[in-house]
Amino acid sequence: MILELALLDVRPGEESRFEAAFARAQSIIASMQGYVSHELQRCVENPSRYVLLVRWQTLSDHTEGFRGSSEYLEWKRLLHHFYDPFPTVEHFELVEGAR
Repeated sequence: MILELALLDVRPGEESRFEAAFARAQSIIASMQGYVSHELQRCVENPSRYVLLVRWQTLSDHTEGFRGSSEYLEWKRLLHHFYDPFPTVEHFELVEGAR
């Protein structure tokens, strides 16, 4: 299992519009092969910053499957114009024995 972590800095004043767009866009990611779960959290100290956590079965489910899909184009259309700067995305895997 892979955990995708995307740090999302939304342009100040656009938070409500971003959250509404994300509410529509989340069904896109949830429909993708290899998708397990996701959550969006908002920073307490900086309310224009969010973290998106997505669990995938494999890394390629995200990097090749989702990002290479036609659905990703709609995801981009709905969300990418809110970010400044563009998000940092990293992938993590569970360290055995740290459960």
